[in-house]
Order: sequence, then C-alpha cells, then structure tokens
Amino acid sequence: MKLLSRTLLDELAAKAAASPRARAHYNIHATPADPVQRFVVVASGDSYFRPHRHATRSELAVIVRGRLDVLTFDGHGRVTARYAVGEGTDALPTKRRRAPGTRSCRVRAAAHSSRSRRARTIRPLRPNSPPGRPAEGHASVPKFLEWLRRAQPGDTPPA
Repeated sequence: MKLLSRTLLDELAAKAAASPRARAHYNIHATPADPVQRFVVVASGDSYFRPHRHATRSELAVIVRGRLDVLTFDGHGRVTARYAVGEGTDALPTKRRRAPGTRSCRVRAAAHSSRSRRARTIRPLRPNSPPGRPAEGHASVPKFLEWLRRAQPGDTPPA
C-alpha cells in the first residue's frame, strides 16, 4: 500500500508553482509498463489542460484537495455541460469514456487530484483536440483559458 501524505501534496504544490506548466505530478504506478497508470497531479489555477478526448482509454480523476470545473464539449467544440467539483461542492468527479466526438477540459483552481488511466500503446489516431484549441505554450492560451473560466453550456469558443 502506498500512502500519500499531505507533505507530498504540499511539495508538489510548490513544484507546480515553480513550473511553467503550473502543475506537477507524482507517479503511483511502479513502471510505465503497468497496465493501469496511477498518478497524482497538482495544478494551480493558471494551469491549462487543452480540451481533448481519449479514443482508446478511460480516465478516472478524484479531487483530493481543492476545486475545479470540468467542461464537456460536443464534436463541434460547443460546451455541453459544466460541473463544479471538489471542495465547496456536492460532487466529486469521475471521468469515463464518453460518446464519440465529446471532449472534456478541466478548469482548475489550485486543485490536487489523483488520476488513474489504463496504459496503452501510442499509435496514430485522429486528432484528440479540435482545431482552434490552442496547444500548451501557444500565445493564445491565456485568452482561451479566460474564455473557459466563463464558458457555459451552449457557448462556442471564439475563433
């Protein structure tokens, strides 16, 4: 059994604060070959997770500390739902495989989560993020992240 201490979460939070990506992770699984990849992700409010889908695997995310919003999108990039999860809410998230064409994105407010996903062989697939959703590090990320923070069901990202 592996126990995750509050000290570990605090250390990861400090690493996330110093990271250009505004997040840090800790692997719980022993090796990359393990069939289930388990890890802890600590992300600050400025961390950007590009809307994406996993065509061949499922993920589970559990909020350990903090709060975040999870947005889901249809195949055209329109927001279909927004869920507040974690501290101060009545919900803890689980993410499962969605219908083809749906994508999700987490808008974080200093959340610490434990994630688990099934390992897979990486192979070329159709794009897992719709066009127009900036990649991490792109100059348009801050503007898109601001839009994500306000987006509601029915909204479509700006061009």
